[in-house]
Amino acid sequence: MTDRPAILHDFDQALDFLLQRTGRRLVVAAPLGLGKPHGLLNALYHHVADHDDHALHLLTALSLTPPAPGQGIQARFLKPFLDRHFGADYPVLAHVPAQKRGQVPSNIRIEEFYMQSGALLGASDAQRHYNNLNYTHAARTVALHGPNALVQLVAREPGGQRLSMSCNPDLTFDALDELARLGKPRPTLIAVVHPDLPFMAGDAAVQSDFFDAVLDHPEPVPRLFALPRAPVSDAEFAIGLHASALVRDGGTLQIGIGALSDALSHALALRQTRNAAYRELMENLAPGLHESPLHCAWGGLGEFGVGLYGASEMITDGFKRLVEVEVIKRKVVDDLDLMLRVWRGEDDDADRSRIEREGQYLHAAFFLGSHDFYAWLRALPDHERARIGMTRVSHINQLYGGREALERFQRRDARFFNTCMMATALGAAVSDALDDGRVVSGVGGQYNFVAMAHALEEGRSILMLRSTYENAGALSSSVRWNYGHTTIPRHLRDIFVTEYGVADLRGRSDEECVIAMLAVTDARFIDALAAQAKAAGKLARDFTVPTEWRRNTPERIAESLRPFRRLGLLPDYPLGSDFTEIEQRLVRALTWLKARTGSRRRMLGLITQALRDGGRDDPEALTRMGLNRPAGLSERVQARLLRLALKHSASEG
Repeated sequence: MTDRPAILHDFDQALDFLLQRTGRRLVVAAPLGLGKPHGLLNALYHHVADHDDHALHLLTALSLTPPAPGQGIQARFLKPFLDRHFGADYPVLAHVPAQKRGQVPSNIRIEEFYMQSGALLGASDAQRHYNNLNYTHAARTVALHGPNALVQLVAREPGGQRLSMSCNPDLTFDALDELARLGKPRPTLIAVVHPDLPFMAGDAAVQSDFFDAVLDHPEPVPRLFALPRAPVSDAEFAIGLHASALVRDGGTLQIGIGALSDALSHALALRQTRNAAYRELMENLAPGLHESPLHCAWGGLGEFGVGLYGASEMITDGFKRLVEVEVIKRKVVDDLDLMLRVWRGEDDDADRSRIEREGQYLHAAFFLGSHDFYAWLRALPDHERARIGMTRVSHINQLYGGREALERFQRRDARFFNTCMMATALGAAVSDALDDGRVVSGVGGQYNFVAMAHALEEGRSILMLRSTYENAGALSSSVRWNYGHTTIPRHLRDIFVTEYGVADLRGRSDEECVIAMLAVTDARFIDALAAQAKAAGKLARDFTVPTEWRRNTPERIAESLRPFRRLGLLPDYPLGSDFTEIEQRLVRALTWLKARTGSRRRMLGLITQALRDGGRDDPEALTRMGLNRPAGLSERVQARLLRLALKHSASEG
């Protein structure tokens, strides 16, 4: 028996170490998202692919992969950006392109419970081996498969001996505990130390001998995977603003990732730092909101004096902003008696001193964000970083177990914000898959938080969605009468938010739910949806659509927000941008182009317009795209289209 941990020096040595312990049949668990050691997983994949007498079963989720640059004018923009953002030699997980090509070897099985959104819709191998799980059930399922290896990216304590699960303490501890409960052997654990991962103490920290082997990431060390921050549209800002008024000071916050979460985080920050302007903006968007019974009972428009406590399965750039502006600041400790004394105002100096020393204002199971977000975590003083508790998903996404009374009290006035793709008029939500069974992403923790909102006395689940979506040039309503797949059943309906307002469905009859959802539906689809509801007997035959709902149009939203856009209160990139100023102009132009070229006929029409119209002279943008001196017909057409898009996107912005 050798002393733990073995010190490894490269991925080949790590592979040999694993094979000596596991034999030829590898059942490997790896964290979701950022915590995967790509180099080691790729070494495993290629070894097994080259040896027919070996087998690999990988249990994981969210295999993060940079987007493909595409072709034509899109590639001219994306290729230089992707090389800069990820690094030209970023180690893409070998199994992902193989899944997309349908070329995963027969002796390799990749089983995931969450996919990168939309990336594997056409990948049969990934779709067939997808495992439909709540996040809190993933550790149990991993344990049932009996992994003989677990590999994880970790951080090293500066000047110390400890290691930290850092970005992913979510499932490792729970899976090991479940294996022990089932009487199954502990797998071989290999840690790969990434120098840029921030060391997170508390529950995430372990002694180095927790692992069987430790490998400092060999050179060259790739950049951490960072999600490019996308611009926020008018509709997304409107959704975030409506949602922000549902949050009560002194409460608890959970949010996800993406443009809607960025918009919500920005709105909450505005509410705190520019409250007068925030109130004016809200009145312009939703007149009379300050008198709304729903918002008066469950939310508010005021600043955050007590502040919020964050209990979220993931943290990202939005939480960074909310910590910086002191929206997230309500500290909790794992002592129910002390928390009760604070709530009653019976705490003394000793209690307050303990909360100041030990209190944490944010708990999460994993993190993922921008390069700026990772740099922020690394730069925090140790005592401030200690306010962020990275912990097991079982501590975040559920209430059950010995901590339930404590967690119920810590999570008072909880608001759980998640996004969905579609919603039905009767209150079901579609978030993870299509009605033909193909998986877009996964359930993740959404069901957990919706159910928790109903289990907490003052909790609310808020599902945010854009009212429309476009597919192959055709516009459709995201509020449907029915859909062949649901993620959240209608018996758990609560609050939905679109850019047109808030639909409160909790405790409402079916007809009341239909009416509430019609009120937040795009005007172009209200009549058809109402007719379907009447045909199903869920809406009175004499119901008429109020005139006010006819104003549920993108033009009205743009008009409401335009003055505040011009004042700089609603910037395209509210949480910062990974694009240069020139690239931001190009993003607007390319977005304008994409919206107008959904079909061959529309593309030909736009080319004709571009050939007649000189467009905007923007030498910097054309140079960045390599179109300042177009050669050949294709480049000349691309240059003309780009100049036209730069002209119109600048005037419309």
